[in-house]
Amino acid sequence: MPPGERLRAALEVTREGGLPALIPYVTAGFPHLGDTVGVLRAAEEAGCAAAEIGIPFSDPLADGPTIQRAGWQALHNGMTATLAVEQAAAARAAGLTLPLVLMTYINPVLSRGLDRFCAEAAAAGVDGLIVPDLPDDEADDAHAATAAHGLALIPLVAPTTPDERIDRACRRASGFVYCVSVTGTTGARQSIDAEAFELLERVRTHSPLPRAMGFGLARHEHMLALRGRCEAAVVGSALIDAISGQPEDGAGAAAAFLRGMLHAA
Repeated sequence: MPPGERLRAALEVTREGGLPALIPYVTAGFPHLGDTVGVLRAAEEAGCAAAEIGIPFSDPLADGPTIQRAGWQALHNGMTATLAVEQAAAARAAGLTLPLVLMTYINPVLSRGLDRFCAEAAAAGVDGLIVPDLPDDEADDAHAATAAHGLALIPLVAPTTPDERIDRACRRASGFVYCVSVTGTTGARQSIDAEAFELLERVRTHSPLPRAMGFGLARHEHMLALRGRCEAAVVGSALIDAISGQPEDGAGAAAAFLRGMLHAA
């Protein structure tokens, strides 16, 4: 199977009401070290199409305050890149079937060894990687390693990304293209800017892959606004906020929030 094919297939399914597929961002080891598997299974049961597992890092340049706090708590709990991959494998062993993507920064990958990290991720049942601080023109080795192990390397593009860089990123992409809705870091926002919709149209001229809009999505109304405009939506900070409000039942909080994203009250 080509790299990212499970991801692509999962996101291209037509949803009820034409809503985009939902991809939750789950911080590994948050709110408690052993909660990752339960939250992932809750996401699948809630109707999500794929899941993004965030590996906490001490210098998360793409993350806003909410995910920074969750990452700090997870690191304090004892989370590591190796353990996050092991928890992905544990989720597979527990019956999880939806595609999984690891979101990490390049330093933990290089510390483990690029080829070794990709091999271990693939063996754990991971489908792809997102590395926000790895520019495409420095990603040749990463593209080779992920392709060798059947993993998608998913690019991020933003409203400020020039068309020539979008084209280069899309030509080497697999799985899906991550479209960042704002210029800045992650964090729940009130509305989706017009420039985000324009970005989705620009990306479509460069790639037939599913487009996943992320950064700032927080409610069902955002899903409605994206209906017919993109294939998938990523929710992170708002989900982490929901889990933070009910830390003793992170899986239950996640399930309730994600159902609310997918269905009107």
